[in-house]
Formats: sequence, structure tokens, C-alpha cells
Amino acid sequence: MSTVAVELRHFGHDDLPAIRQTLLDVHADAYADAMDDEFTQRFPWFVDHWGSRPGFACVIGYDDGEPVGFAYGAPAVPGREWWREHLPEPPADPSTFAVSELMVRPAWRKTGISARLHTALLAHRSEALAVLLVDPDHPKVQALYETWGYRKVGHRQPFPDSPNFAVMLRDLHR
Repeated sequence: MSTVAVELRHFGHDDLPAIRQTLLDVHADAYADAMDDEFTQRFPWFVDHWGSRPGFACVIGYDDGEPVGFAYGAPAVPGREWWREHLPEPPADPSTFAVSELMVRPAWRKTGISARLHTALLAHRSEALAVLLVDPDHPKVQALYETWGYRKVGHRQPFPDSPNFAVMLRDLHR
């Protein structure tokens, strides 16, 4: 398993019917140990929710045709960006791309594919900012995002049964 061999493919809103099952399959493998958790079980709803949004973008990595991970998101709704309640005043350009999911199947973790998926997802975005949520029970993941230019700006619990996520923000055009 080499990240050099992993092919990255880009998808959009219209592609969701064709890629939906792939996203669900990768998720089932990535979260196999947590599939009894009700929040984790709602992943199909999240795929449909994000995939229905205008500007939905997804990158899936394939190793010899086998899906190994993905990253997806969509432009944040203006005025409802996850960072908004945590900054004293909004940035000059508040346009934001929300990175909703980034996951890699266990056999391909620690190979650099997560960075490649993330970079490919954001490479040509016109928004000024990227925002994501990270479970604070995973400090190594948060530290990884910090090496990618994100900074923690606060916490947000979007659902009563979700973690109280760390809100991380990054300037896309530094």
C-alpha cells in the first residue's frame, strides 16, 4: 500500500447516487468498532444531507480500484459558519468551505493519504476559509490538522448525542 499508487478522483453533487454506497462502505470499515453508537449509525443521513448541498465536493482515493478513503464537504451557509460564534468579529472575507468528513480505512492509515485527500478537496476552492470539527477525544488528529494550518477557535456540539467538537479554522489563501 503506497500513497503514490492511490488515485484521487473528484466528485460533485450530481455524482452522489454513484458514490453513495462507496462512502458508506468506507465508513463501515473505518468505524467498524463504533457501529453500535447511534451517532455513528446516522452516517447515511449525513452523506445525503451534505451530498444534497450546492457546491458539494468529494475526493475518493482508490488503490488499484479499491476505495481507501475520502474527504467531502460543501460551502458553509453564510451567517451559519461553525466558527462564527467563536470569533469576536468576522474575517474580511467570511466565505467558508466546511470540511464535513475525512476518513481513511484502517489498512491505509498513517500512509499520508489523509493529507492527500484533504489537499485535493481544498486545492481549487474559491472560499477564503476552511472549517472542520474534530472530536477532542482524538488529540493526535487535532494536532495533525494544526500541522495543516488549522487553529482551534472554540467548541461546538451540533447534536445532543454528538461529541463537543473542537472547531478548527484555516485560511485557504495564505
